[in-house]
Amino acid sequence: MRAILFSAFVLGAAAAAVASRPSTAQPASDRKAAAPAATSSTAAATALATSLSGPARDKALLPLEHEARTQLNYVPMVRAGVPLEELAEPQQAQAFSLLRSGLSESGYATARKIIAHEDILREIEKGQGVANYMRRQPGLYYTAIFGTPSAEGVWAWRFEGHHLSVNATHAGKDGDVVAPLFFGSNPAKVLSGPSAGLRILAAEEDEARALMALFTADQKAKAVIAPETTNDIVTTNKPKAEIAQFDGVAAATLTAPQKAQLRKLIDVYANRFPEAQRKSQLARIEKAGFDKLHFAWAGSLEVGKKHYYRVHGPTMLIEYDNSQNDANHIHSMWRDPEHDFGGDVLRKHLAAVKH
Repeated sequence: MRAILFSAFVLGAAAAAVASRPSTAQPASDRKAAAPAATSSTAAATALATSLSGPARDKALLPLEHEARTQLNYVPMVRAGVPLEELAEPQQAQAFSLLRSGLSESGYATARKIIAHEDILREIEKGQGVANYMRRQPGLYYTAIFGTPSAEGVWAWRFEGHHLSVNATHAGKDGDVVAPLFFGSNPAKVLSGPSAGLRILAAEEDEARALMALFTADQKAKAVIAPETTNDIVTTNKPKAEIAQFDGVAAATLTAPQKAQLRKLIDVYANRFPEAQRKSQLARIEKAGFDKLHFAWAGSLEVGKKHYYRVHGPTMLIEYDNSQNDANHIHSMWRDPEHDFGGDVLRKHLAAVKH
């Protein structure tokens, strides 16, 4: 068995047998894996690619044109790439270094919590008598590299599993664009056991509620676009994030304190990115016009009830839903209509480079 390099668990066995195998997650020592130092995606991907051989290499290294590059999924399933449990410890560390390159320090810490959350969910479902509870495994997060990593070239990578999808495209001197970026949590709030009270994505809910609390009755009526949610984010895992119109309350109509709170909510999501991309994304919002942003809510305003919101503008779409499992199951995503999966940046680079 190979130890997964995160706090307190050892994993093994093959992903194909996940539904029937006995649990291989055992408490280990109190050792906690330190976050890897931030490094370039090219260096991290090259180190991982060089270390791989045989079936693991075949799974992890795919052509840039592979159809899986633009197939985002946030449910437990076998997907393109090599899972952590099929990697030796040094290779797992390299996969996590690649993940770290696409996230801020705090974003990376949240991603590791999402991965570790599978152990909590597995025990919950086991206690509920869910037949296939063994599919909840921290070892079933997959790394895929599309194309050949190089500082000047065009290539992409993804780190993905249940409730986590980090999609990055490297476009030469333009560097990395991380989008789409999905974080989820089930349970949103752990209700019992040693981790009772844990809320991995607390700010995503709390800052949105703080904004709604600042609205007048008329603004709330404008913001709430539907009495019920659709039971998930509206764009789900579609390759293109397309919502036909801007709904809800326009930022242009907000007071200064309300605008400040909207910015605070956006920062919750932008702060998942590495600093350079965080600044770039926020600058693009300002250039396109902050006042063009719209905030919309669906479902109940009561805590603990199904609810959904989105922040929608010309250059970005944030979606959040907490509907499933009796409103204790969060899906949240940052989409970039121009740059998802490389988008315009990738097209411009390819057009400028002779092949």
